[in-house]
Amino acid sequence: MYIAQAFNYLHDWWRYLLGGIIIFLASQLGAFPLVGLATLKLISEGKSLELLEDPVVFMTILDSNLTLFLMLLSFAIGLGVLYLVVKYFHKQPFRTVTTSRQKTDWGRVWFGFGLIAVTTTVLTAIDYYSNPQDYELQFEMVPFLILAVIAIVMVPLQTSFEEYLFRGYLMQGIGVAAKNRWVPLVVTSVIFGGLHFFNPEVGKIGNIIMVYYIGTGFFLGIMTLMDEGMELALGFHAGNNLVAALLVTADWTVFQTHSVLKDISEPSAGIDVLAPVFVIYPIFLGIMAWRYKWRGWGEKLFGKVTVPPENLHEEIV
Repeated sequence: MYIAQAFNYLHDWWRYLLGGIIIFLASQLGAFPLVGLATLKLISEGKSLELLEDPVVFMTILDSNLTLFLMLLSFAIGLGVLYLVVKYFHKQPFRTVTTSRQKTDWGRVWFGFGLIAVTTTVLTAIDYYSNPQDYELQFEMVPFLILAVIAIVMVPLQTSFEEYLFRGYLMQGIGVAAKNRWVPLVVTSVIFGGLHFFNPEVGKIGNIIMVYYIGTGFFLGIMTLMDEGMELALGFHAGNNLVAALLVTADWTVFQTHSVLKDISEPSAGIDVLAPVFVIYPIFLGIMAWRYKWRGWGEKLFGKVTVPPENLHEEIV
């Protein structure tokens, strides 16, 4: 039902192709302020512009709060353009990209948010007290409060853009073209994970971290298809990134912030990468399945996407 309802609106394949290009270009244009200010600062300090090519160094050129705001700004612009594409190019209500329910279920959003936020906070606290040598307390009131305002406002816009693009717009677009559920699940999950290949974490930990990124894409896609809506994925993604920005940072992560803690340990490519995908995510899916009484896993993940009765004439014509 979630994918199939896209048949009720303008769903030509070329609309999704062109719309996707427009959304992508808009988000890229949104990155210009960050690149421009970083370039001006390097020029004013007489430093080489080659520093812009190192993602770790690039994140430290400007103040971390300013960098975070400008970095997230491109996602906010992308989200705004995505909304316009859906509304005017596809003539589709934005709610129908969010959910198959009559209205957005904010209880589901908050459940997904709370599940990952509480879990991450508890696990981080346990690790902090078990391995205090791996952390450095760097809390400073004023920079942290500025960070909190930026993160609370901008991080949900960033994560919502990614969810609406992959689990919403592209999931529906590929689904109505393939007329099944597994193709959009696989394609959107692999693309979502693949776009993280240029994150500094990959250079530090190695390509094995792509298992985590692609696995996360599958996890978010599975919960969207099983729940017939994006609410859980929206909340989960926002909670994950918001806690990451506020609680712990490291010199080798894409989010380098004035967080409470700084991880100074040497990252490993073993259990830290594989445990979330093969242990924690299945547990989360089990909790969600129990709470929301998910049934028919095979059909919802691998079944066909059928045209709603009111649109059968379009197929005949």
